[in-house]
Amino acid sequence: MREPDSDNPSEYVLKVLHERPDECAYWTLTGTQKSILLVLLLLVAPIGVLQGHLLLLVLNGLAIIFYIVHSTYKFWLVWRSLEHRQELAFTAEELAALVDDQLPTYTILVPLYREARVLPNLVACLSGLDYPAERLDIKLLIEEDDEETRQACERLRLPSHFHAVMVPDSEPKTKPKACNYGLYSSESDLLVIYDAEDRPEPNQLKKAAAAFARLPDNVMCLQAKLNYYNQRHNLLTRWFTAEYSVWFDLFLPGLTSAGAPIPLGGTSNHFRTKLLKDLGGWDPFNVTEDCDLGIRMHKHGYRTAMIDSTTWEEANGALFSWIRQRSRWVKGYMQTYLVHMRRPMLLLRQLRPNGFFGFQMTIGGSLLCFFINPIYWLMTAAWFTMRPETISALFPPVICALGAFCLFIGNFVFVYLAVAGCAHRCYYDLIKYAVFTPAYWLLMSIGAYKALVQLIHRPYYWEKTDHGEFGGRLPIA
Repeated sequence: MREPDSDNPSEYVLKVLHERPDECAYWTLTGTQKSILLVLLLLVAPIGVLQGHLLLLVLNGLAIIFYIVHSTYKFWLVWRSLEHRQELAFTAEELAALVDDQLPTYTILVPLYREARVLPNLVACLSGLDYPAERLDIKLLIEEDDEETRQACERLRLPSHFHAVMVPDSEPKTKPKACNYGLYSSESDLLVIYDAEDRPEPNQLKKAAAAFARLPDNVMCLQAKLNYYNQRHNLLTRWFTAEYSVWFDLFLPGLTSAGAPIPLGGTSNHFRTKLLKDLGGWDPFNVTEDCDLGIRMHKHGYRTAMIDSTTWEEANGALFSWIRQRSRWVKGYMQTYLVHMRRPMLLLRQLRPNGFFGFQMTIGGSLLCFFINPIYWLMTAAWFTMRPETISALFPPVICALGAFCLFIGNFVFVYLAVAGCAHRCYYDLIKYAVFTPAYWLLMSIGAYKALVQLIHRPYYWEKTDHGEFGGRLPIA
C-alpha cells in the first residue's frame, strides 16, 4: 500500500477516498445504483398504474413480514446477550497487577469544535485516567477557524502529555476528517476516541490494554459501553437513556455473540493503531464514521469485542437539537448502507450469510422502520376513526392477522427491550417512561425524513451538537 505523502496532509485525511473509493461516501449513489433504481422505477410504475391495488397489497404484505423478521431478530440478539455474557471484564486485582512500564503506549483523540465551555472539565477528567502519563499522548483536535476553543486551550495549563493539534479549515468539515489528522500523527500502540463531553471510567484504558493482550490479533477494536449522566433531566433524556441502555448493554453484545458486524458508537472505540492506519482510518465524508468503520473492519476480516466499562456522556435534552443530531445519525446510516451495498454479492461473500443478514437487519432494517412506521401509524389511526374501505382492502384475512400480530406483539417486543435495558442498568425509575417509547419512535421518524432530504442536497454536512448544558455531573449510584 502506498504511504501518503507527509508534505500533503490531505493524503492522510482522505486516504479512504484515494485508496478505497468504492468504500467512500463521497458519492451518495454510484452510476450503477442510479441505473438500478431507474430500472426498478420503470418496472414498478406501469404496475402501479394498471394494478395499483395489487402492488400496494404485495408491498403491504412484504412490509409486515419484514416487521416480524426484524423484531424477532432483535429480540433474539438481546436474549443471547442476557443468556451469554459477551463483555470482557477484569477484576481490580487483575488491573492492579499490570506493570506500568510494560503497558502499551496510548493515543487519545478528542475532536473539538466550539467546545470552549466544556474544555476545562474535559482536561480534568482525562487527567484523572488511571494510566501512566508517560505512556499517554492526548491530542486535542481543534479546528483552525475555532478561535474560541483555541484561546480557551491556551489559557489552560495543559499537562505535558496533552497536545493541541490544529486541524486545517478544509472540506469536508467533519469529525472523521479531524480524527484522521490525529491518527496519522500518532505513533502509539493503541488509540481511542473520546468526545468533548465524555467522562470515561478511570480504569478504562487499562481494561482495554488488558483485553487486547488477551485477544487474537484480528480483534482490531474494543467498544466500551456508553450511557448518560443526565438521565433524568427531562422526558427526552429518559427515553434517550433507555435507548442507549438497550443498544450498548444488550444489542451490541448480542451482535458480538452472533458474529455479526458491529456498528460502532461514536466514542470510546479502542483500536490497534497500526491496523486502523492500514485500513485507511475513517471515511471523512461519512457523518456516522463510527458505524461505517465497524462494517468496513468486518468486511476486511477484523473483529470487534465489547469491554465491561462505561463512558458517561451528555444526553441531548433539547428537542430541536435532538432532531438535528438524530438526522445526522440516520443520514450516516443511509450513507453506510448505500456505500456497502454498491456490490451486494461481494458484500455477501465478505460478511458471509450470517453477517450479511445482520447488516441488513441492523442498518437497512432500522432505516426502513424509521420511514414506514409513520405510514402504518396513520393507516391505523384512520382505520379506527373512519374505517375507510381503501385501507380495509389492503388487509385481507391473512395479512390482517399478520398485521395484528405486528401491532400487538411486535410493538410489545420493542417496548419490552426498552424496559429490559433500563432494568439491566438498574434504572428502575425509568421503566415507566420506557413503556411510552412509541412516542419516541415518532421523533426518530421525523429525524429520518429530515435526513433523507439532507442526504440529497447536503450529504456530508455535519450538524453540530452543543455540549455542556448539564455540567458533566456523574450519576449517583
